[in-house]
Amino acid sequence: MPRKHRSFFAYASALLGLLSLMAVLCFHFPELLTSKEFRAVYSEQFARHLLLVGLSAAFVLGTLAILRDRNKRIALIGVGSATLAVLLGGTNVQFDAIGKTPYSLGLDWFVISLFFSALVFVPLERYLGKRRVSPLRPGWRTDVAYFFMSHVLVQFILILVTASTSTIAGLAAFPVLKDAIQSLPVWAQFLIAVFVADLAQALLHRAYHNVPWLWRFHAVHHSSREMDWLAGSRIHFIEIVMTRSAVLLPLLILGFSAPAVNAYVILVGLQAVLAHANLGIRFGWLEYLLVLPRYHHWHHARHKDYLDVNYAIHLPLVDMLMGTFRLPPRQEDWPEEYGVMKLETVPRGILRQHMMPFQGGRKFDEYVD
Repeated sequence: MPRKHRSFFAYASALLGLLSLMAVLCFHFPELLTSKEFRAVYSEQFARHLLLVGLSAAFVLGTLAILRDRNKRIALIGVGSATLAVLLGGTNVQFDAIGKTPYSLGLDWFVISLFFSALVFVPLERYLGKRRVSPLRPGWRTDVAYFFMSHVLVQFILILVTASTSTIAGLAAFPVLKDAIQSLPVWAQFLIAVFVADLAQALLHRAYHNVPWLWRFHAVHHSSREMDWLAGSRIHFIEIVMTRSAVLLPLLILGFSAPAVNAYVILVGLQAVLAHANLGIRFGWLEYLLVLPRYHHWHHARHKDYLDVNYAIHLPLVDMLMGTFRLPPRQEDWPEEYGVMKLETVPRGILRQHMMPFQGGRKFDEYVD
């Protein structure tokens, strides 16, 4: 019996229903499940309107999938989750004053970020993608799990990064240099910060590829067999902390102002998603000024000639200075295959992939494909 095609309506309903349920839980337990820093970005009214959109879409898409007899179990997850969200209060859910807790999860950051990222990039990749890749490609569940981990644990990541950089930054004081940098306008500080941070990131990135024990952590990121907006989320927790520490440290030491650093953080979030996205747009000469999809896709290519190139995530100039710049001149040239060279060294699933670096480079029977 031929296998039924997966219904986009059913999976979209399940995603929106589960996100809506998480949103309602955020209203019920804001001090535990939402990030204080991120709450300042959006209003309660915005959150309620977004919840209404999610609930409505979950019900409509799930009902359509059920009526079409397509992935009914998945569609029922969406409709059931949305129903439970309504029973728990829905858009009228009330909450008390938000108390203070030492730690909290960033579930609100996960819900809003995943909703808008999917809303923007799924249609873009559908119509402008270089490769015909379904949003429900193999490995998408693993990448959603990584997306969830990095967003929900954002405060704990920040605590670890701050702890690993603040002491060193405090010892390395360069008051004259700090004063010179802070005397510049914010836009100039931002441009310098992008170059400094990208250089620090690229040097560490190259070490990931050339130091065997570091590569075992970074191989997780390179194990994605398809490239799209979600694939960039597949990063080992240890690598997230190491990379963000290495990038933040020079910015703290050199004394860049908070607005410049915050602007850089926003750029990182946007460009990291864009660089991995499946977008076949011809950017022309811009590819030599900014890291865009084709440039970073060649870094992920399963090709022996591209194992030690294109480490920058913002500026190709950094790779040019490092001698690691390589980009086929014809804009029609894209990688044929992605992933690590030895597929059997990276297992499937987020839990096993997190254990993999500590297992001495063993080979696995069930590996990424």
